[in-house]
Amino acid sequence: MGESIIELKGLTKRYGDFTAVDHLDLSITKGEIFGLLGPNGAGKSTTILMMLGLTEPTSGGVRVCGIDATTNPIEVKKRVGYLPDDVGFYDQLSGRENLLYTARINRLSWRDAEQRVDMLLRRVGLGEASDKKAGRYSRGMRQRLGLADVLVKNPAVIILDEPTLGIDPIGVREFLDLIVSLSREEQVTVLLSSHHLHQVQQVCDSVGIFVAGKLLAQGNVVELSKALFSDREPYIIEACIDKTGMADNDPRIEQAKSRLIELADVTSVRIDECRFYIGSTQDMTATVARMLVDSGLGLKSLSVREYGLDDIYTKYFEGGESYGKTA
Repeated sequence: MGESIIELKGLTKRYGDFTAVDHLDLSITKGEIFGLLGPNGAGKSTTILMMLGLTEPTSGGVRVCGIDATTNPIEVKKRVGYLPDDVGFYDQLSGRENLLYTARINRLSWRDAEQRVDMLLRRVGLGEASDKKAGRYSRGMRQRLGLADVLVKNPAVIILDEPTLGIDPIGVREFLDLIVSLSREEQVTVLLSSHHLHQVQQVCDSVGIFVAGKLLAQGNVVELSKALFSDREPYIIEACIDKTGMADNDPRIEQAKSRLIELADVTSVRIDECRFYIGSTQDMTATVARMLVDSGLGLKSLSVREYGLDDIYTKYFEGGESYGKTA
């Protein structure tokens, strides 16, 4: 495990009889892209507000960059950039002027401010639109400008709350690619709060599934699928062989089946006409391909299916309760 940069312990927030966040324990390591996944009203935004010190927890604690966000929120804000789902800018100012204003608020000198702002505008793909009025920016451009805005102070952590709402598919892909490059190249820790499953799966190193104020599970997709679908094979490999000129009872087919089932990570082998269905606990596609070819069988196609985030998410909602956490 790497250095923990966000640490929540027993974090709870109640509004009267309503519990928005219920005894949340969560640890996020430096440089990680973590997806906080859940439906609207699950408590994600309330959790973020407590991380930023913008609302106090009823009980429990939250530390960001080693700092208590409840007792010392100003120090946390110096180290954390926050991008909400709808960013506000001075529409009559250009994109560059908006960022320069932010830089000056963060006490950068004019020289440093201009250098950093121009670099960030190029980084987020707005170099050619830097002098355009922010009020004329598209939704996607405003989110890119918002990302540059939170990066002005060179934060250690970026929190993104539903950042891709209203952006076209190409814009979403470009925005997510930008997030990944920032995390990988500059070791920026990213907390991405969203209910878009496919987007989270594309970019996040690990996820937390958040429902009704509770964190039901935490881990990467492979870990969660293994924990949830232990009664099934996490991987199903489908191999189609060329049976041209072969008899149905060709001994090579049974020989290949026997060799496959002996593999340590293979849990089942089923044959249906020209197709092998191999259940396994690991991705065995390369081994399966080699073994079938070595058995003298012609391989026409090979594919693997593994449980994705949508399967995991659905499983938790079907269960209606925690299935246990995976670290």
